[in-house]
Amino acid sequence: MEFPHVDLPVDLIAWTDVTEDILNIYKQSCRLKACIFALCTEGSITVSINLMDIEIKQGDFIILLPGTIIQFHGQREKVRICFAGFSEHCLNGINIIQSTVGSYSKIIESPVIPLNDTVASYFKEYFALLARISTGSYMPKTRMAQNVLNTLLDGINDLYSNRTELPSRVKSRKEELCREFVQLLIENYTTERRARFYAQRLGISLQHLSTTIKQVTGKNVLDIIAHVVIIDIKAKLKSTDMTIQEIAYSLNFPSASFFGKYFKRHMGMSPQEYRNS
Repeated sequence: MEFPHVDLPVDLIAWTDVTEDILNIYKQSCRLKACIFALCTEGSITVSINLMDIEIKQGDFIILLPGTIIQFHGQREKVRICFAGFSEHCLNGINIIQSTVGSYSKIIESPVIPLNDTVASYFKEYFALLARISTGSYMPKTRMAQNVLNTLLDGINDLYSNRTELPSRVKSRKEELCREFVQLLIENYTTERRARFYAQRLGISLQHLSTTIKQVTGKNVLDIIAHVVIIDIKAKLKSTDMTIQEIAYSLNFPSASFFGKYFKRHMGMSPQEYRNS
């Protein structure tokens, strides 16, 4: 199943008082191109994140990475949410995989975590500041938005690393296998893009891995591997002075030519064209 893709119109946008009227726009499943951080400040609402239903309550913090499938189901009471979102254009210069290397698989596993009142108030005040900046006459430039995003990602890493125990939910073996695959991928994607490698490391057949990942995420194994690799490439092209060949070798491609064909197959343009865009 292919979900409609949703992006944000500007590099950075933040709101402090999102209600169910706005959330109802997302009652149909969609896949995010953007990266969104949100805090529930009042009430509760049921949300499907990557096809799993989660009840979000007051004080819950939500991290929606690009590629997340999101759908709002409804609420039993009035709900208010504040958030900050970053567009695909803003994300192009950021390597989210590397920025969250210690917590990426934890975010995938538990994209919603409860905050204590003090930490929640920090995020609420920070989002309020970003809302004043992003909706006022002074619109933040891309570099500023990327700096804000990096600051938030640092805070997210601290949130997850300081939690000795994430909210428990009985996970199926398929979900656990998917989590193990994602963690392995984050650790090895710079040298391994073969699905068979990950199946062997997990001690299962390639068919078992492919079927399980498809059932849990709706995407195939090679698409997920490519997604992670392309995030890294795009960040290097936009935010470093590395040559195309240096980027190719940093990700263990046999040649710059092979690297260029791989990138064009997934992005529809050459690495140099993307860098110049």
